[in-house]
Amino acid sequence: MKPRKNRLKSLIFVFFLLFSVWVLLQFLAPLVLPPGSVSDLSGVVGFSDNDQVIGNMSFPWNVVYTSGDRLCHQQASRSLFLNGNEMPFCTRCTAIWLGIVLGLGFMVFFTIELNEKFVAIILLGLIPIGIDGVGQLLDFWESTNLLRFITGLLAGGVCGVAIGVIIDEIKTIRIDKASKK
Repeated sequence: MKPRKNRLKSLIFVFFLLFSVWVLLQFLAPLVLPPGSVSDLSGVVGFSDNDQVIGNMSFPWNVVYTSGDRLCHQQASRSLFLNGNEMPFCTRCTAIWLGIVLGLGFMVFFTIELNEKFVAIILLGLIPIGIDGVGQLLDFWESTNLLRFITGLLAGGVCGVAIGVIIDEIKTIRIDKASKK
């Protein structure tokens, strides 16, 4: 791991900003809506279950909640509530988004070499969410929101770092190709 040079000019910083705004919107959405107006969004992933509730929201909150509606199950018992409103994503998904921001934030300041050790660390970081999610899916246990948050944050963090490494590798490949011409 090395300190990053010219960090503010980095494409990683742009990704960090975009994901940060996205996560900020997720936390602001339940706070700006009337208290108790979004109480149970439980549904199915890949399907719009809550068009009636979301249709009454103004922009950008309708976009944030529509994304959650299509990408997440949004089960109320597995979600966090702010201002008496359910968050747009469940606890695990919210933590994954937040972890991606933290991982990208780390990568704004540091570079990591793509090697076997890095791949092993990424895989190790994904094991806890896999164990928790599969164990819960197979009814071995019912996970808690705290455990969902911790495993989601860890998985999102390693994914954010991986995104940063991938961006660095793409830039390196482009620079190498340009220097060979």
